[in-house]
Amino acid sequence: MQENNHLTSPEIANLWTHYIRETLSVCVNKYMLQTIQDPEIHSLFQLALQFSFKHIETLTKLFKQERFPIPNGFTEEDVNLEAPPLFTDVLCLKSLYMMSTHGNNEYSLSFTTSIREDIVGFYYQCNLDAMELYKKSKDLLISKQLYQKPPVYLTPKKVEIIKEYKYVTDIFGKHRPMNSIESGHIFFNLDKTMISKAMILGFKQVSKNSHVRALLEKSLQVKNKHIDVFSSLLTKDNLHLPKSVETEITNSTVSPFSDRLMLLQTGFLFGVAVTYFSAGVIASMRADISAHCEKAALNSLWIYSRIGKDMIDNNWMEQPPQADDRKRLD
Repeated sequence: MQENNHLTSPEIANLWTHYIRETLSVCVNKYMLQTIQDPEIHSLFQLALQFSFKHIETLTKLFKQERFPIPNGFTEEDVNLEAPPLFTDVLCLKSLYMMSTHGNNEYSLSFTTSIREDIVGFYYQCNLDAMELYKKSKDLLISKQLYQKPPVYLTPKKVEIIKEYKYVTDIFGKHRPMNSIESGHIFFNLDKTMISKAMILGFKQVSKNSHVRALLEKSLQVKNKHIDVFSSLLTKDNLHLPKSVETEITNSTVSPFSDRLMLLQTGFLFGVAVTYFSAGVIASMRADISAHCEKAALNSLWIYSRIGKDMIDNNWMEQPPQADDRKRLD
């Protein structure tokens, strides 16, 4: 490590956030390993847990080298390994697939915003780990005939040029069919929304905190609204929908996780939803689809902020590292 080669603000933010999320993943994956019956899915979760332990070890070492306070994160107090299964093996696998997708995006951003050689090397390896987990989870979904395949379009016979701007702006009357970019984003986001909804529904079922349950209910209402809107868009073009997974929740009412963990996980799901819906805004060339994506992003941001407030009100939110207040030092 180079002398006086201090961490930059993006590097500090990435490492701090990564530690919080990785300790959360350890709690979730440890519990999943206690309930999963399928040997192939169980083996995949063992790999995910190994990666989390490896990442936490490196993060802890970096914090100590920098004399940086190690975040509290999540501990064994946030998980009940004796709780009966809340999710079936199918939903466990789908949730791991979804979270590995998020991991690829988060690690890629951390890699590109890091400068110091050891941090860059760490996130280079994290990207490799996330890609391996993503590929293995996707392959397992396919082999078990559980993978939700997006709509298939016929190969075009020739190159077409957009001749009129109404291709974008014609929002009244009969809409043109969705192009492959638009339907791809809608299907992808709808599939993730359905998985997220199932997880939140499970959290609400076991939470004993009335305020948390009320907020999770609002979260479910938003997810249902998004499912209705984007399902309708696909249906109008006679395109198939992803399969819902609410039936993959058991009838258990014993919470495997602390309310703090469940609320932060829900907030994370809405936070990434803002990113994906915003990408849909940019990618969609039909004005009405862009508008739906923009509204969905704003709805998700609203829930995300409500969850943040509730976390603070309950003293559950660790304060991120921040710059010195120079005015107070004067």
